[in-house]
Amino acid sequence: GGADLLCLGDLGVGNSTVAAALFAAVLGGKGADWVGPGSGADAAMQARKAEMVDAALAFHAGHLDEPLEVLRRLGGREFAAIAGAILAARMQKIPVLLDGVAATAAAAVLHAANPAALDHCLLAGLSPEPAHAQAAERLGLRPLLDLGVGHGEGVGAALAAGLIKAAARTSSGMAAAVRG
Repeated sequence: GGADLLCLGDLGVGNSTVAAALFAAVLGGKGADWVGPGSGADAAMQARKAEMVDAALAFHAGHLDEPLEVLRRLGGREFAAIAGAILAARMQKIPVLLDGVAATAAAAVLHAANPAALDHCLLAGLSPEPAHAQAAERLGLRPLLDLGVGHGEGVGAALAAGLIKAAARTSSGMAAAVRG
């Protein structure tokens, strides 16, 4: 028994702003480089979110050299839980499907600590947040699906999991036929 695939997503208000702060801290840039509309923020709200990210980066400026310290200071418990789940899955040799900007931000922290930390991770899809595509590219993660499902609550991961399982069954069946 045991798990053969771990799907990670998030559900929460404000997670895209926290993700923007994590991306800025570990991938570089300012708040405006990483902040997007989130759950429908207009231009004024996006500017305010960027200011908040920049203020958090400035406040913690002397303590953002270590990726896990970045996570502690700028992320929430949910981001730490996602990062911990990614690491635990790696130790158990379980592949991970990341879904949403928050899961990708937690993964970015681990990547900053060790680029090989995400070798067992795949990206289910991209959220509408512009930062998500930018971060995915910087982390070397290509989305498996592009269905316009931008929820991040694991919806894309659930869809991609079905695709992965079907591919595994097909591959196993083809290998058996070749051995035949």
